[in-house]
Amino acid sequence: MVNESLSFFAALYQVDVQPKVGMWMLFLTITGLSILVYKLGFAKKLPIAKSILIYLFLVFGCSFMTFLGIFLPVAEGLIVAALILIIYKIRLHQQKKLEADQKL
Repeated sequence: MVNESLSFFAALYQVDVQPKVGMWMLFLTITGLSILVYKLGFAKKLPIAKSILIYLFLVFGCSFMTFLGIFLPVAEGLIVAALILIIYKIRLHQQKKLEADQKL
């Protein structure tokens, strides 16, 4: 009965069968995807101390998102956000390259 209400990644990592390993895998997935989304969409060039502080808060926030990610599609939403940002970055790079070629 619980299996039916798990999110995709929670079911994939079998959080209901192996809670310790499954939760760690879900945490690492959500943390990795959050870092990717942050780097693709929001990261600025900061001093090292500020960057460390941001990543510490990001990891701390991901611990709460992991508990929500058991039944809600948190990791799935992060994948969609990462794909959108990757497409945006590719198109932005192509546009800048096209503009540079036109200047020559």
